[in-house]
Amino acid sequence: MAAAATLREAPAGARARPGEAREKARGRQPFRGMPDAAYREKIVVSKTPFGVFVVVNEPAAVKRVLVDHVANYPKTEMEQRFFRALFGAGLLGTDGELWRTHRRIMAPAFQPQAVGSYGPTMALTTQDYRARWDELAQSGQAVDMPHEMSGLALRIISRTMFSTDRADVIEPIAQAMDDGFGDNSFNILDVLPVIAGMRMRARERRMAALFKPMDDVVARLIAERAGGDEHGDLLSRLIAARDAESGAKMTPQEVRDQIVTIYIAGHETTAVAMSWIWYVLSQHPAEEAKLHAELDAVLGARAPGQKDIEKLVFTRHVVDEAMRLYPPAPGLSSRAVRESDELCGVRIPAGATVSVAPWLLHRHEALWDEPERFDPDRWERGGARHRFAYLPFGAGPRICIGQLMALNEIVLILATLAQRYRVRLAPGARVGLKANVTLRPLGLEMVVSRR
Repeated sequence: MAAAATLREAPAGARARPGEAREKARGRQPFRGMPDAAYREKIVVSKTPFGVFVVVNEPAAVKRVLVDHVANYPKTEMEQRFFRALFGAGLLGTDGELWRTHRRIMAPAFQPQAVGSYGPTMALTTQDYRARWDELAQSGQAVDMPHEMSGLALRIISRTMFSTDRADVIEPIAQAMDDGFGDNSFNILDVLPVIAGMRMRARERRMAALFKPMDDVVARLIAERAGGDEHGDLLSRLIAARDAESGAKMTPQEVRDQIVTIYIAGHETTAVAMSWIWYVLSQHPAEEAKLHAELDAVLGARAPGQKDIEKLVFTRHVVDEAMRLYPPAPGLSSRAVRESDELCGVRIPAGATVSVAPWLLHRHEALWDEPERFDPDRWERGGARHRFAYLPFGAGPRICIGQLMALNEIVLILATLAQRYRVRLAPGARVGLKANVTLRPLGLEMVVSRR
């Protein structure tokens, strides 16, 4: 589903009237037709002519769906086809034994030691990007922040994965991403008999054509590595990786599908997360000042590096809180119910579709104190929060394999740029949102200035 809405934020520092923030959040929610009860109730069941649809908002029930009884809740076939059209048979588009084998093969490339080795590339790429922001700060020109963050994230993932950000490599991939994420959201037509299949086949043909130039680039890079051109980057690791149980390796086509999945999904979610971080900081000067104070105290005048990440505690809290309010992926996979089950005391019939939406969980009134408020300090206070109340990267066996890599990248970007710059909304900017696969900001025009 996709929707756009205008965010009408209160002036910085203003206190909202009781219920005001909640009502504004309802007005900007990314899922059309979602009842207000979804922000209060543990479970919402909708019986329609097209089937039974269930939204789960209770952490223990979420854990049952995503972890304890995950075999009873596989991804729906329509969603797997959707992701295969976008990414091929990567981790997002497969299930069963193939998914488990590829996940095992890929896991070592995303372990902490391996992820730490990508840190210097992330840090240096962001430092290089400061030359552009120096020019922006001098000019005072408003920029489209999602476009800015997309450009930076694209360079980082290209250097991390391919050891290059040459134009002939990144431009075909960037074009495919822009077109592929442009308008591929689900709507009611995607559940209608006959019509749904026609729409999916048309989407698959369109994606194959859009991704052809990108496929040519990736195939060339894979062939270079297969011929012994070792770079020590993520692509080389995946080509060389073997399944610890069977000794199997991925075929070139399988490597291509995983690379495209990581490249596109990783780049897009990082850019979206960073865009919303700049937005919330622009609306909360006290929290921004606290962030700057930590960066000055920990880093002084030097640029941040991989070893600084664990010291930047409040910086990480800003990231966590921004992703709570604006999760890069606002809705997780829809799951098909194989056998009838019980969730929150409600009998869920076989054949129903169950959904878990981080947007709803992260703003649920029973799970969070003042859920609409941007409050990074809530992560310092801790409390009895359930592990499954916060799912920016999913949970269970299908939790995002690149979670640690993404968090390191976001913290390094934020620390490197916020150390030198502050960002404000451009005069007259009206910010909206669009939920597709990710939660993209709309109209986020911002002005960069030197601190």
